[in-house]
Amino acid sequence: MKEQYKNHILLINPWICDFAAYDFWAKPIGLLYIGSILKKSGYNISYADCLNRFHPKAKQNIKPDYRCGRGPYLKTKINKPKGLEDVPKNFYRYGIKKKWFIENLLSIQKPSVILVTSFMTYQYPGVTETISLLKDIFPDTPIILGGIYANLCYEYALINSGADFVIKGDGIKEVFKLVKKYTEQKPVFELDLKNFNSYPYPAFNLQSKIAYIPIITSKGCPYFCAYCASKYLNPNFIKKDHKNVTEEIFFWRQKFKVKDFVFYDDALLIDSENHIIPMLEKIIAKGYNIRFHTPNALHAKNISKKVATLMFKAGFHSIRIGLETADFEKRKAMDNKITDKDFINAVTNLKKAGFSYNQVGAYLLIGLPEQSVKEMESGIKFVKQARITPVLAYYTPIPHTKMWDMAVKTSRYDLNADPIYTNNAIFPCMDTPFSDGKISYLKRLSASP
Repeated sequence: MKEQYKNHILLINPWICDFAAYDFWAKPIGLLYIGSILKKSGYNISYADCLNRFHPKAKQNIKPDYRCGRGPYLKTKINKPKGLEDVPKNFYRYGIKKKWFIENLLSIQKPSVILVTSFMTYQYPGVTETISLLKDIFPDTPIILGGIYANLCYEYALINSGADFVIKGDGIKEVFKLVKKYTEQKPVFELDLKNFNSYPYPAFNLQSKIAYIPIITSKGCPYFCAYCASKYLNPNFIKKDHKNVTEEIFFWRQKFKVKDFVFYDDALLIDSENHIIPMLEKIIAKGYNIRFHTPNALHAKNISKKVATLMFKAGFHSIRIGLETADFEKRKAMDNKITDKDFINAVTNLKKAGFSYNQVGAYLLIGLPEQSVKEMESGIKFVKQARITPVLAYYTPIPHTKMWDMAVKTSRYDLNADPIYTNNAIFPCMDTPFSDGKISYLKRLSASP
């Protein structure tokens, strides 16, 4: 190991431990924003990505644009967590091999601070294992944990993660204070946290390969859906200027030849006339051969004829609509973002614009509290009648959401005791374990013509 460099910050994207995981355009954009800000402030930045599908030792001949940038993670079978031993599925650590990670850490200068991010709440064993290994190699270096798990399960992470500090909320100011405390560098880059346009581009160039670029044009969401934690994680809805968004897209395309761009917004189409429409018009005028994807789902009521046409011309390739359920009476308690007419109009506009069956899908939540298989079947049939693809999304109980109390009440697990029980692969809010046979049946129903 090289000796310590006082202003060296190490960024860590930890392992995922789960029954199933796949790179559906998932990157730690928050961590890489912070890395970029710190770099502009004069710090020396290193990045270790435990989920790196393109690690030099992986020996996989994978082209970055395969499946539009998506692909399987490497995985290692491990023991199931306590309390889930009876789940009839294998449990894995997803990501690079442990010895590769250790080799990477030993090859860099000793950091003065380590920043670790986190994803889904129930995937926290990967975070815990990552931090434990970091502590073994850098026992005197303070570790700061942030991200989704740290926010949603703050008290649990504070006690169980092994991190020296756990960040709640946006956290950039708190991270900066801690970084200043343990380094000698005085930040020189001034950031207006209330102005999203002042943020530098995320440090995606720290990756060994750039298979795709996540783009976030806004933070937060004006809706307050019962199953979603967006309002809790980002209470205020703020947007970037559309000119800055297109400049960022053009930067990554021109300098790094990136073809696939993934919108992370929770409300991309809000105020379309002043946001997405001028953005798309500029992209079309540029004439680049690029593809756009919307895995976070679009609000159907905002997909007008004009928006659909511009999206098609701009190169949108994968469209997802947030439907959740076709029981429009029941959904009044869940959200008020869509009606059956909104959905049909959106699908009609997308089809007329030129999108195919395989390009457009609607998310359907399955495994909701008190949800019957009949309701799931009805949702699938409703989407298929509209001649687009049903996309099954397994419900995850999320703390700090409106639906959390009902999830706790109906779950066969003690959700408050341990985030591990919120794993959507075990359908924790079904009265009895959801059998592989039922899942296979619903998948077949979704896939059939």
